[in-house]
Amino acid sequence: MKRRWLRAAIEVAFIMFLFYSNLLMGEFERANSAGGKSLAAALLDIFTLTNFAIGLAASLVGYGVVEFLRGKL
Repeated sequence: MKRRWLRAAIEVAFIMFLFYSNLLMGEFERANSAGGKSLAAALLDIFTLTNFAIGLAASLVGYGVVEFLRGKL
């Protein structure tokens, strides 16, 4: 049971990593057209409570879908 929770936590964390890396790339792409932005400023823009809630909800849904498909195959 402990391994199952650990695997779930790792998969959710990986999905969160992908979400935040995508946000960071989008922030730099948008900022470079307007004169550039530092890494610190971009990180401050993307690490908000709203982005965390969206990322957590999306990662839990994604984990649920992957587990459902894993059970079907």
